[in-house]
Amino acid sequence: MSTVRVRFAPSPTGYVHVGSLRTALYNYLFARRNKGVFVLRIEDTDQKRYVEGAVENLVATMKWAGLDYDEGPGKGGGCGPYVQSERTDLYRRYASELVEKGFAYPCFCTSERLDVMRKAQEARKLPNIMYDRACLELSAGEAAKRIAGGEPHTVRLKVPRERSVVIDDIVRGIVTFAGETIDDQVLLKSDSFPTYHLANVVDDHLMGITHVIRGEEWLTSTPKHVLLYEFFGWEPPRFAHLPLLLNPDRSKLSKRQGDVAVEDYRVKGYEPQALVNFVALLGWNPGDEREVFTLEELAGEFSLERVGKAGAVFDVSKLNWINGMHLRRLTDEELLARLAACLAERGEEPPPSDYLRKVVGMMKERVTFVHEMRTVSSYFFEEPAEFEPEGVKKQWKGDAPALVSEFRERLQKLDDFSVEKIEAALRAMAEERGISAGKIIHPVRLVLSGKTTGPGLFELMEALGRETCVKRMEYGVAHLPAPAPAPATASSPGNPPAPAARQ
Repeated sequence: MSTVRVRFAPSPTGYVHVGSLRTALYNYLFARRNKGVFVLRIEDTDQKRYVEGAVENLVATMKWAGLDYDEGPGKGGGCGPYVQSERTDLYRRYASELVEKGFAYPCFCTSERLDVMRKAQEARKLPNIMYDRACLELSAGEAAKRIAGGEPHTVRLKVPRERSVVIDDIVRGIVTFAGETIDDQVLLKSDSFPTYHLANVVDDHLMGITHVIRGEEWLTSTPKHVLLYEFFGWEPPRFAHLPLLLNPDRSKLSKRQGDVAVEDYRVKGYEPQALVNFVALLGWNPGDEREVFTLEELAGEFSLERVGKAGAVFDVSKLNWINGMHLRRLTDEELLARLAACLAERGEEPPPSDYLRKVVGMMKERVTFVHEMRTVSSYFFEEPAEFEPEGVKKQWKGDAPALVSEFRERLQKLDDFSVEKIEAALRAMAEERGISAGKIIHPVRLVLSGKTTGPGLFELMEALGRETCVKRMEYGVAHLPAPAPAPATASSPGNPPAPAARQ
C-alpha cells in the first residue's frame, strides 16, 4: 500500500474558522495514525479575497494547536512551500491540455450576459441554475481567432451531461450525481488565474495526495473533480466529507451566534489541547464513553470510519468542561508559569513563586481557565473592592462583627500562622461559645475575600498571611453595614432563656 498523504489547503482570507481547524486536525490525525505525510498548501488563487498576514496567522495557529505539518510553508528544501499563486503557469498548461483533448472549451461570455442568463433561469424557476453552453458550439477556428484578438475569456469544463458521476465517500458511502445537474465549471478565469477546482485537482495529483478529507460543503464540487481526474487519466484519491458544524439551534455555525474563529478562543484563554480535543469530538467518537484526550491519544484512536454524517453541535458549555479537565491535567509548575504570564500580560508584577504555587494548589480544581485564578479569585492579589450583596445579607447578621473581631484578636496571638493552628483556634473559639464553626467561618470568609465561596478558609488564610488577614478583618468590621439585631427568641415553658452572645 502506498504511503498515506493528506493535505490541509486553506485560503488566506482572514481568521482561522474552527471548522478549518477541525479539517486540519482530522487530516493530521489520519496521517499520524497511518504513519503518513501531512501537507499544508496555501490556496490563494482568489487574489480579491487575499488578506495580508493571513498565512502567518494560519501557521501560528497550527503551531499553537500542535498540528505540525510535514510539508508546506517554512519547511524548505523540496517540501514546499506550496503556494498556488506561484504555480499559475502550471495550471494554465493543464487547462490548455483539457481544451486540446476536447474536455474543456473557451467561454467568451461577459459577466453581464451571465447575469442576465441567471435571472432568466431563476424567473423560469429551473431547479439548477447552470451555464447555458452558449460558447460550447464555437468552432476551434473562431475561438482561436477571438483569443488571438485579445478578447477576454475563461476556460470551462465540458461535463458529459448524459451520464452520472458516482463517488464512494468514506463518510457518506455511495453518492451519485446526475450529469445533467453538474455545471460546466470555470477552470481558468479571464485573468488567467485558475479556480479552486482546477488548481485543487492538479496539486492533489502532483503532490501524491491519497485521501482528501474536507468539509461537507465541498461534496457538490466533487463530481467535477472526479471528472477532471478522469479526463487527465489520473487515479483519484479517496474522499471523506465531514459533517457540518451547527449552532445549538442546529443552524449552520456562524458568527451571528458566537465566536467561530480559533483566535477568539485563544484570546479567551482556552487551552490548545482542550480546543483540539473538543473539535475532534465534533463529528468523530472513539466508540466508548471517553471524552478527554490529548493530541497524542487522539492520533492513536482516530479513524475516518468513526466519523458520522449528522451535523455536530458546537456546545460551548461542553468546551468549557473539557478545558477545565485539561487545565487540571497540567502540573502545578506549568500552571504557575501560566498564571505568572497572565499577571504579566495584565501589567502586574507577579508575586513570589511560593505564593503563586499556593494559589494554584487551591484553585486548579475550582476554575475553568488559568486567568480565573486572577479574575474570579482576585482576593489573592488585592483587597476585595466589594462584598457579595447576597453574602452580606446571609452571613453578616447577628453577632457576626463581634465574632470576626474576637477571632482576629486570637489570630494575633498565634505563635505559628499555619493551617493547623488557624483551624484549631477557630474551632476552640466555636466550642467555647457553644456555636457551630460555620458561624465564624462564613463571615470571616466574607471579609477576607468579599465572597461566600472559595478554597478552604484555613488554607486561604495561611496563604494571605497574618498581617493581610488582620487588616481585612478590621476593614470589614468597620465598613460593612451593621447587621440588624437577631430576633428575640421566646422562652419555651420549662426552658431557660438562651444565653446572650458574648460581645
